[in-house]
Amino acid sequence: MEATMSKSQQILDRRRQFVPNAIGIFNPSTAVSAKGAVIYDADGREMIDFAGGIGVVNAGHCPAPVVDAIAKQAANLIHCSFNVATYELYMQLAEKLATLFPHGDHTKVMLTNSGAESVENAIKIARQATGRQAIVCFGGAFHGRTMMAMTLTSKVGYKLGCGPFAPEVYRIPFPDYYRNGSGLNLDEFSDIHLRELEEFFHTNVPAEQVAAIIIEPVQGEGGFNVAPRKYLQGLREICDKYGILLILDEVQSGFGRTGKWAAYQHYDIVPDLSTWAKSMGSGMPIGCVIGKASIMDACKPSTIGGTYPGNPVCCAAAIATIKYMEEIDINALGERVGEIVRDRFNAMKQRFPAIGDVRGLGAMMAFELVKNGDPFAPDADLCKKLISYCADHGLIVISAGVNGNIIRVLSPLIISDELLHKGLDIIEAGLESLTK
Repeated sequence: MEATMSKSQQILDRRRQFVPNAIGIFNPSTAVSAKGAVIYDADGREMIDFAGGIGVVNAGHCPAPVVDAIAKQAANLIHCSFNVATYELYMQLAEKLATLFPHGDHTKVMLTNSGAESVENAIKIARQATGRQAIVCFGGAFHGRTMMAMTLTSKVGYKLGCGPFAPEVYRIPFPDYYRNGSGLNLDEFSDIHLRELEEFFHTNVPAEQVAAIIIEPVQGEGGFNVAPRKYLQGLREICDKYGILLILDEVQSGFGRTGKWAAYQHYDIVPDLSTWAKSMGSGMPIGCVIGKASIMDACKPSTIGGTYPGNPVCCAAAIATIKYMEEIDINALGERVGEIVRDRFNAMKQRFPAIGDVRGLGAMMAFELVKNGDPFAPDADLCKKLISYCADHGLIVISAGVNGNIIRVLSPLIISDELLHKGLDIIEAGLESLTK
């Protein structure tokens, strides 16, 4: 029977045999190689990539300068552990990140292996810096799958059977304007949520016991919900008022995805700590925590760190990636891609009643599929069918949202207009086919 299967089917069959079922399959595709905004599957098919490795390849698949940097560094020094011997690459990357993302007058950087590890360490830093224990997070949040990060993550499906979870974590509603903002402008809506936070400090946890509030400026897995400008600015003021640290999770929204290096730069605020990963290294496992020096230096010796963070090869990839992003003006590309996708999605919304909302920031764009125009009636089944239709027609796309009913676009930002429109045409044709 195996001889009649395609190579992709064979790979997926072997996956079912040897890989735990719990490791999700977000898209029924395979990959052998990739370049730019295209993935080539095991059967030689050319697939337009709208997933970007879940927001990891903003600068495209295998950019030549990054590939060269990885190869050269691998031949020179793969690993020695930064705790054992200090090397220049770590310093170069830390200095560059501190320059790109200044947090006050003096900024320090801790390198990590991933977004989840960045979040874990940001929480440890915040608790030590404040001497407080409580952490406030948001409904719809995704911060990773390690234990503290999973505790902070909202979607129940990512946490089944994994408890007990970390203590002293408190969750408040994200300011979801699509579902709850009817009849209000964004500023009025923000004011209500800010007042509710103040009340939360009287009914759930005292502000004086809160070490940090952690928020994604644009929720990733939560469905590309964008924090209103006034809300995030008000959150900054509340944190200052009570001595609470503001942690911004930029793992998915950083490095040009929203048309700026950081999504928080749209809000004219500066966080106390921020977390990063994904597109920072073009696919190599690297992330970081960036913070005000006084906060970063509040940690006791050896309470943060590890064996692999700031691996030399990963550092070389990140340095080359950022340099390449600067050369191609990644933020301008993010703006261009975002404008095209937003215009096309808004046009689709006019055609297809199944699209309840179009939202996002820059090139972090999505639309939500609902039944009968009801924001509280998610259509996850249509979303799954649309993803399969796209895969059958040469487009890799993935969902988001706690109900799995949101189509999100995380294509490489270097994608050509022609290829971008071709992918959007496939989505539109899929909607037409599945909803007619």
